[in-house]
Amino acid sequence: MPQSFHQFAAACAVVAIPTFAQAADVEALLAQMTLDEKLALLRGHKDPDPKIGLNSAGYLPGVPRLGIPPLRLVDGPAGIRTDAVATALPAPIALAATFDPALAQRYGKVLGNEGLARNQQILLSPMVNLVRVPQAGRNFETFGEDPLLASRIVATEISGIQQQGMLATVKHFAVNNQESSRLSINVAVDQRSLHELYLPAFAAAVDAGVASVMCAYNQVNSAYACENQQLLNVVLRQQWGFNGFVMTDWWANHSLTALTNGLNMEMPGFTHPEYAAQVHFDGPLRSALLNNQVSPAAVDNAVRPLLTQLNQFGYLDNPLPIPPFNQQHGHAEALSIAEQGAVLLKNDNSFLPLTPAQLSRTLLVGPTANWTLQGGGGSSRVLPAQRDSTRAMLSTLSGQTTISYVPGFASDGLPIPASVWQHNKRQGIEMTASNGQRQLIAAVEHLGKSALVGAGMWYWFADLVAPETGEYLLHVQTDGPVASVYLNDKRVLYNDAGIVSNAEIVPTQDGLRNSTTALQLTQGEHYRVKVEAWTGDNNPVQLRLRWLPPSAHAKVISDAVTAAATADKILVFAYQEGTETQDRSSLALPGLQDEVISALAAAHPDKVAVVLNVGAPVTMPWLEHVSAVLQMWYPGQAGGEATARLLLGLSNPAGKLPVSFPRSEQDLPTQSPAQFPGVNGNLHYSEGLYMGYRWYDQQQREPLFPFGHGLSYTTFTYSDLQLTQNSDNTSVSVTVQNTGQRAGAEVVQLYLAQPNSSVPTEVRKLVDFSKVQLTAGESKRVNLQVPHSSLRYWDSTTQAWQPLAGTKTVSVGASSRDLRLSADFLYAPTPASPLP
Repeated sequence: MPQSFHQFAAACAVVAIPTFAQAADVEALLAQMTLDEKLALLRGHKDPDPKIGLNSAGYLPGVPRLGIPPLRLVDGPAGIRTDAVATALPAPIALAATFDPALAQRYGKVLGNEGLARNQQILLSPMVNLVRVPQAGRNFETFGEDPLLASRIVATEISGIQQQGMLATVKHFAVNNQESSRLSINVAVDQRSLHELYLPAFAAAVDAGVASVMCAYNQVNSAYACENQQLLNVVLRQQWGFNGFVMTDWWANHSLTALTNGLNMEMPGFTHPEYAAQVHFDGPLRSALLNNQVSPAAVDNAVRPLLTQLNQFGYLDNPLPIPPFNQQHGHAEALSIAEQGAVLLKNDNSFLPLTPAQLSRTLLVGPTANWTLQGGGGSSRVLPAQRDSTRAMLSTLSGQTTISYVPGFASDGLPIPASVWQHNKRQGIEMTASNGQRQLIAAVEHLGKSALVGAGMWYWFADLVAPETGEYLLHVQTDGPVASVYLNDKRVLYNDAGIVSNAEIVPTQDGLRNSTTALQLTQGEHYRVKVEAWTGDNNPVQLRLRWLPPSAHAKVISDAVTAAATADKILVFAYQEGTETQDRSSLALPGLQDEVISALAAAHPDKVAVVLNVGAPVTMPWLEHVSAVLQMWYPGQAGGEATARLLLGLSNPAGKLPVSFPRSEQDLPTQSPAQFPGVNGNLHYSEGLYMGYRWYDQQQREPLFPFGHGLSYTTFTYSDLQLTQNSDNTSVSVTVQNTGQRAGAEVVQLYLAQPNSSVPTEVRKLVDFSKVQLTAGESKRVNLQVPHSSLRYWDSTTQAWQPLAGTKTVSVGASSRDLRLSADFLYAPTPASPLP
């Protein structure tokens, strides 16, 4: 097996999948299969029984006569996504913030067990695309910006998933780091950056025995990822020795060539009106076989990896039993991971934790105090087995029966006055009911007894005459299947529960699904508005159209300040929703959140703390004026309890940032449109190795919060750094002491600097870390390693790893910018030394 297959084994704590009894001879099965049976395994199908399949993401029919079972594929980065409830786990970015591979294995066990309990066999998770740009919509599904951290987390999560008997799928291979133009964008990335940054976590997944790899939508150096010969055959199979199967992302195949370039399975395998892609592994493949353009051996080569994995997992004629759904176990794990992934970013004068007595004079501000934003949107959204809220859990845990609360940000909007609507020179809106009847009404406000009744489509038409110039927040809110709003014939809002909807996860105060957009309108101008809604069946559907006009913004802010006048402590719960298909247009908190926080902090100095529910970095113009910031990410179904326990000091924050937080958007390494979001279909990774914290170090810029940062309610000191060299690595040991009054955990981080190297290198990079639990006053010796695999670079000329000899500096500390102790050593590999 090629040496490079084990290139990350020493650094990534690889855990192999279990060995199941060999149930069948794969070659004998292939010989017995008909062509139709083989082709049926090369593409997805519609589930013949969606009720049994619970509306899973994909289906393979299997070959029952030969003991090859049908297989269902399910989304699952943060929980099993079907029509049935499952544990809504904290977002993967929160898992990464634990810096704890053992927790990742427990996370994987929940996914694997619950996937099988819901009759799903292939999990479309985990995702290891790095956070290259903080605006990317799916950053919350990733493990951060560092390849070593992502490698360690993914290896043990896969172990946890597959030890349950479920097949894991690592995705999206490769450099799928944004949602903008994701279906077609051509990523131009140099080979060194590709191998040193963007591929290591995939290699670690392969080394951990992952069953499947999902190739990405985008092109990589001018070849689509799902037919990329270099990625799929050379890197994945030849260099890494991968023997599993490769599937496409949904509708990501572009040609029949993909079959011989390393692709095994085309998903979902049937046409869809949203995509023009043809299903190549059906009719076209049959024609190519008939015309001898594709050999039968190529089909066997494509089917064989799937059968090999099913054989290894014991699925061939020996189906694994379906375990019971253990709701209590999943919830307990979700709580533990949410607590340990929380990051205390700031805590001036020990503002946190709060005492139960202080809660009686504490004001909670923001809708996510009352409704936990458990996860992000898109294909990672889970139907939770339970729900909680921080406000309710603070009351339960503290014994304070009444805790003051205000929504604060007016996310519901205000009624739109009838005076702004005109239709055919009359005031009002024309509504066409599902039965075709028309009437002029004053407002799109169909609630309670006025709800829409009658299956079919409903329409509203009018001109909106803007009463003032400025930014309006427009909302369409419903509990029905679909609602859309068009402005001058352009759809600006689409409210649906699906992946491509811009419906928010946080509902209105009265429980409606909410979609919001910001519009610049000019006083006196007429804007054609059309609203569409589908009632779907005869059940009543509530629907309303609301807004927040420019003149109302100041009142929203002043109302929040006034509500806080008598409070001793103010906890502002701020949030930003990430979702598949959309990148963020700004790193600012959406709506009026920044303005409200700033106004509260100015009016009530030293009284404000912020609890963040965001899945990626945000800017914080108010940071210097608030006392504390607690980053909870998207904390899953137990997030309210986890937040409450942390705020009350029943748990001690121990998470560390897996991503850098910039001070402003002008501080990002991707400053040009060519770098993000791309120009003319091309995206250039011209920052090279200098991504994430590597960029801030190389540019000598101070981030808002550095990679690895995270405070505690206690304090830690480092002492007595010692180095020991051997043939495989350099061992580093250090004493860490808890010098505070509380028990806590510290993530000890080891960074490597390679000054004066023969090729450009990072200022420093993470090469090891260890999480240590310490009681008050306790000391422990922490052992770390600099594996020799980190003392090399990818030579793009020779297409191979080359050692980097010379003097190296190792530093240990609490973050990439809080390095407490350093030492040097000399690395001098001999010509006969094997490559690390």
